[in-house]
Amino acid sequence: MTSARKHPDRAPHRRRASATDRTKNTKSFRVTGSWDKRPDRPAIKVTSDKHERDRVAREMSEQGAYVIVEKHRGHGLWRTLYELDGPALVAERRAAEQEQRRQAAEERHRAEQAEAARLAAAEQSERDRADLARLMVRPPVAREQCGRRDARHVTGAQR
Repeated sequence: MTSARKHPDRAPHRRRASATDRTKNTKSFRVTGSWDKRPDRPAIKVTSDKHERDRVAREMSEQGAYVIVEKHRGHGLWRTLYELDGPALVAERRAAEQEQRRQAAEERHRAEQAEAARLAAAEQSERDRADLARLMVRPPVAREQCGRRDARHVTGAQR
C-alpha cells in the first residue's frame, strides 16, 4: 500500500529543506573577565556582535579586570583574539591623570608667578613715574656758588 492510497484525502508528504541555517555558529565571541578580588568567579559574556564584544571588553578592563577575548572555532573550541590587562591599564591611566594634575599645578604656579612679576613691574613703573613727576615739579635750586640754577626740567636753551 502506498502512502497515496493509505490517506487519500491528504496531500502526499514531501520533505522540504528547512529555511533556517543549521550550520555551526562560528561567528560568536566570548569575553571573559576576571578580577583579583574574585578570581574563582569570572564574568563571561558570549555575543556574536563584534562591537558589543569590544565594548564589554573595554568596560571590564576599565573596572580593573583581566580580560580575554576569544572567537569560536566550532565544536566547542575557542581561539584567543586578544587580552587586556585591566589592572595595568587602570594604573597607567591613574599615573597619566596624576601627571596631568602635576603639570596643571605647575602651569598655574608659573602663571601666578608671571602675574606677580607683571604686577611688581607695573608697581615699580608707577613709582618711577611718580618720582619723575615729583622731580619735574621741583623748582630749580642753586647748585653752585655762582648762583646758576640747575634743574632737569629746564632745557639747554633756557640756561
